[in-house]
Formats: sequence, C-alpha cells, structure tokens
Amino acid sequence: MRYPIAASLMRALDAHHGPGLPALPLEEAGRELGLDGLAFLLAPGGTSSELVQAFGEHTAPMEDLQLTQGQGPSPEAAQSGTIILIPDVSALDVTRWPGLPGPVLELGIRAMFAFPLRIGIISIGVLTGHRTTAGPMSADQLTSALVLTDLLAQYLIQRAADPGDGYRLLEDTGLHFAEVHQATGMLAAQLGIGCAQALARLRGHAFRHDAPLLTIARQVLAHRLHLDADDANDS
Repeated sequence: MRYPIAASLMRALDAHHGPGLPALPLEEAGRELGLDGLAFLLAPGGTSSELVQAFGEHTAPMEDLQLTQGQGPSPEAAQSGTIILIPDVSALDVTRWPGLPGPVLELGIRAMFAFPLRIGIISIGVLTGHRTTAGPMSADQLTSALVLTDLLAQYLIQRAADPGDGYRLLEDTGLHFAEVHQATGMLAAQLGIGCAQALARLRGHAFRHDAPLLTIARQVLAHRLHLDADDANDS
C-alpha cells in the first residue's frame, strides 16, 4: 500500500470490538506525516472539541491551551470543517487568534496542522498535528493525512448512533478533559449559572493565572479553589 499508515489504521480499527474506540497508531502516523505530535479529538456537529487520544509531549498542553482560550487550529477546524495549515506559528497574523501564538511558541511548537474529520456536511472530529520546527508539510505528507482522516471519519460516522450524531462516541470514550466538564457542572450548580458561563469563568481564571485549564478544574473538584459569582475569590 502506498500509504503505510492507512494499513496500520485499518488493522487497528478492524481488530477492535466492544465499546469505545481502539488505540490509534498516532505515533506511527506522526512519523509518516513528519510531525512531533498528534491529537485525535471528537467534535460531533462542530461542537467543542474533546481530546480523546494523543501522541507527543506537547500535545496535551497544546490542546489545553486551545480549550482555555477557545481558539486555535483544533476548534476552528472542528467548527469550519476546513483544513488549517500553519507552517510557521511565529508568522501568524496576531488578529487571527489573539494571545495564542506566544504561549504556543513557549511550548516549543513552531508549526500546526489541523484536519477535520468529516463526510460531506457531517463533522465529527479533528486530527491536529504539530512540529517543533517551522515549515510546511510535503505534498505526500498532506496526501497521507487526507487518506488517514478520510478513513477515520468513515469509521466514526459508522460508529455513531446515527449518521449525524457522534455523541454516543463521546459517552463511550474516555476523554482527556473529562475533569474540565465535571468542574464546569459543579461550578454551574454552585453559582446557579449556565454551563457555558461556568466554563467561561474557569477559562478566565486559568488565563489570568497562566495555568492549564485542567489544573484549575482539578483544584475546583478537590475544593482547593473556590470561585464566586464574579470569579474574584480563590482559596
């Protein structure tokens, strides 16, 4: 087969039986695509992307950063359904994702690429990769990425409860940021506000204190951090 990662992915998918999703060959895919890290995220219907599996030491922090700020290649690819290619993070227009390039560069990431997982108008996830050196992906690497995302999208669509609903997959799959959602629900109940407002408060606190959103969520769940209605008190 011209694209070895496609064969590896098919073997992993065919061998999996039962709930949830199989462990994807992300490290092998990263090597074939010339990337230092890959994130597989579910985002049914273009909703907020959820990190499911990851490869690379900078991947989870990068996705946490995008979740905290609510912007970046992963959420944009999920919502727009378009491929996002950023061969040089340092050359990004500062108006595109204000406040994101600096922290991304501090992580050691120099290039980012996001490929939506979709069939037609149906969007169900994103595959986001990064490199610690700047530069575009080659034509062969881009083609491999498209083959990979097409196969994975078809599998995910088939696994969903119905052709337009991937939420059952979210329920069956262990999510990296599950504690963020738990903390959001807890804060919403405590303050009597909506989940969107509660998440915004968590994001705002994480952003102001330059802390990972997951860390803030864990502090809330452990009752080590208390946010009032104005997110002004913490203890």
